Amino acid sequence: MQHWDNQAIAAKLQEIADLLEQQNANPFRVSAYRHAARTVSAHEEELSVLVDREGTGGLEHLPAIGHSIALAIQEMLDTGCWMQLERLRGSLDPEQVFRSIPGVGPRLSRRIHEALEVETLAELELAAHDGRLEQVPGVGTRRARMISAALANMLQRRPARVRRQVAEPDVGLLLDVDKEYRELAAEGKLRKIAPRRFNPTGAAWLPILHTQRHDWHFTALFSNTARAHDLSKTDDWVIIYFYTDHGAESQCTVVTETSGPMEGHRVVRGREAECLKL
Repeated sequence: MQHWDNQAIAAKLQEIADLLEQQNANPFRVSAYRHAARTVSAHEEELSVLVDREGTGGLEHLPAIGHSIALAIQEMLDTGCWMQLERLRGSLDPEQVFRSIPGVGPRLSRRIHEALEVETLAELELAAHDGRLEQVPGVGTRRARMISAALANMLQRRPARVRRQVAEPDVGLLLDVDKEYRELAAEGKLRKIAPRRFNPTGAAWLPILHTQRHDWHFTALFSNTARAHDLSKTDDWVIIYFYTDHGAESQCTVVTETSGPMEGHRVVRGREAECLKL
């Protein structure tokens, strides 16, 4: 696992600020990461030592380090990577991340990613505790418990089952972001990134949108998963990542429903009943 000293963390915060600026994100968000990078770079004590002593809360006591950036730094220290940065680079590979878990090989990693549509170790840990992981073919109750124990050791956090569920935006907001993304992508008005997965030519084909609604920050991209490619849905399935300045990032998938009362309409997976009421 990569060692993240203060200068390495500051460099990643600066890099994500640069990427967000290039991708036309909110200037205040760009500025927040740059201010945080300066704070981290100038801090004399290693943040890893601070976190060991005071936890994530200790990071939030530093100037310009809010809760969401503190969680990002914690992720770097816990897992050796920062999934949000990898996504904006176009180098996100959740299956490779899951293969870092003892006992999880390439095939199981792919099944987990396709079945659960999670990308981070923290999201997978939550799926292990709420019962979704054991439903993945080839996992079962015993292996789910083993993976959960391994994740708890890797993340070094209190169990997911006692954490609060991440708040989610209203489905109306999510569908509005989905509409904005697809319209701007169709008009060629969005910056494009070059995903490393399923992109042998290295072409920059994947449009990316950063936008904000009220206190919510959103990033939207077409799905670049194996399943989306297999089903020719890379221009239909939209992955929306969201967070507030006071909470962790989460995600959802918006698709065109193919059956039932919402056939032909855009729906947020897992929240179809709410979409039906709109």
